[in-house]
Amino acid sequence: MRLMRRMGGAFAQASFNEPRLQRAKDNLQWCFPEWPQERIDLCAVEAYRHLFTLAVEIAVAPRMLAADAYAAHVELGDLKEGLHHLLTGKPAVLVAGHCGNWELLGTVISTLGFPLHAIYRPLDVKALDRWVLRTRSATGMILVDKFGGMSAMPAIMNAGGAVAFVADQNAGTRGMFVPFFDRLASAYKSVGVMAMHYNTPIICGRALRISGSFETPDEALDALHRAEAPLFRYRIDITEVIMPEDWADQPDPLFYITARYRLALENMVREAPEQYLWMHRYWKSRPRHERSAKPFPPRLREKIAALPWMTDEKLERIVERSARDAREYATRS
Repeated sequence: MRLMRRMGGAFAQASFNEPRLQRAKDNLQWCFPEWPQERIDLCAVEAYRHLFTLAVEIAVAPRMLAADAYAAHVELGDLKEGLHHLLTGKPAVLVAGHCGNWELLGTVISTLGFPLHAIYRPLDVKALDRWVLRTRSATGMILVDKFGGMSAMPAIMNAGGAVAFVADQNAGTRGMFVPFFDRLASAYKSVGVMAMHYNTPIICGRALRISGSFETPDEALDALHRAEAPLFRYRIDITEVIMPEDWADQPDPLFYITARYRLALENMVREAPEQYLWMHRYWKSRPRHERSAKPFPPRLREKIAALPWMTDEKLERIVERSARDAREYATRS
């Protein structure tokens, strides 16, 4: 892990990686405008150290997280509400993001006796893909190919199964555009569609590295300077459960659900931004009005303003950023 952290730091700052590192810095600057540049630069590099360390953790997870050994590496936090719903035998939708170790989250929940069907993208290296399928199935987690896999979802949900999504990825131009760090992002509609169809809760969870954690931002910043290598220890929490009654009276339930689970993911990231993959293109796809150089749609503004957690200040920031993205899209085109 120490070696991989050093490699991650070197890769991040290599000349060939400059565009992706700058993307990470730009994303951080927008999401944390109050941060000084030094902290932005350090956190962008730390995202690469985190990514490279994940490669080791994912490789050793099948051995380290066996039923009789996982407690040495995983601290179980607040799981009560989420596990209560999984124990009912009714269908459930689980949501995580690229924050902490999302692979470990699914592995531990399956090890605890709650089998999951996880939507995943098959790896290009066939031998590695077979290894992933074999090791994940050993804990009770079943991987479902995202390409065509949605056709299997009705049978799984009708049988009272739990389906897990890593749901902060860019969903393309056909996704639903909702706020994510005060910027419109394309999000998966399938999460909300399934929850509405089966009238089932959406359980939002995370697995954050806790070894080497610090009490204050200054301590964390000092650790990033020294590039300390954390040990393999995580804390798993259910951070939020979105219930059917939460969206029952909303004017647009699907928009509310999609914006709500993205807000839950945003809150996870804010608690440990150094464990997020900031180099990803989460905001790659742009809504139609930006691509067409049209004003911000009044109907979309109304939907965003109606979200219970929305403020006037955040709404104006979303609209202003949308105008900026429209100008940048026109320049690229």
